Parts: sequence; structure tokens; C-alpha cells
Amino acid sequence: MTLTLSSPLSLYSIPIVWILAYHPQVIKGNLIKKTIGYDNVNARTNVKRVADSDKVSREVVARVQRAEGAHLNGLEALPMWGLGILAGNFAGLDHWTLNVVSLAFILTRFTYNQVYINYNTLGKGFFRSLVWAAGSLMPLYLVVKAANKLAAQ
Repeated sequence: MTLTLSSPLSLYSIPIVWILAYHPQVIKGNLIKKTIGYDNVNARTNVKRVADSDKVSREVVARVQRAEGAHLNGLEALPMWGLGILAGNFAGLDHWTLNVVSLAFILTRFTYNQVYINYNTLGKGFFRSLVWAAGSLMPLYLVVKAANKLAAQ
């Protein structure tokens, strides 16, 4: 079987986007582990423990906090993404459209994570917001396109 952009692949984007939502969590955990040690018994206190520690540089604290923010944003984006893909498939949108939008969304989520975690300037924060906005419109586009197709039937 040859895979092309016309193959039914878009549903695979849902677990990929889930992985992208958790990738910042791995980065955050590794930073905490290297600095003060990860407390898996009280895992939700780790970011505060890092922030309160005198042993951790402000730069590392900020990176841990940005990784936490990227993780939470990924979790916030995931339901709407899943809804967009499921609605598009339910309505019978063409696979090419679903796949191209899926690839674009995956790229925006990857870029968003990288920019959010690694850059700490106002200009790059603005770029992060643009990437977020572009990505946020993609599942909405799929839902509206699916709704329009179903309304036309």
C-alpha cells in the first residue's frame, strides 16, 4: 500500500498531537531531575519547588515554567484538535484536506513547543503567539468545513 496525502491518515494525528502535548512535560521533568530531583510522590509541586529553590538559576526556573506552560497549552489544544479531526472524518471531508491540515497543525504544535520552551524574549513571545493563533484556527476550520458539508446534504 502506497501512502499519499490522499490516504486516510488524519486520525493518526490525534495521538501525535497528544505526544506533542506531553513532550514539554518530559523536558520539564528532566530539568527538575537534574537540578533538585523530581518528587514523583508530590509531582504537582515540582515546579514550585524549583521556583523556590536557591540552588536553581532563574534561567532554568523560567525554562521549567515555560515547559509547564507549553504542556498545559498542548492539553488545552488537544480536545479541539480531536473534535476537528473526528468531525472532518464523520462529515466525509476529503483525505487530502484532512491530511494537509493535520500536518500543518502538527508543525505548528512542534514549533510552538520549541519557541515557548527555548526562547525568552518579547519578540519571540510574539512569534509564539502567532504560531498559537495559526494552529488554533485549524481545528475550527475543520469543524466549520464539516458542518458546512453536512448542512449541504
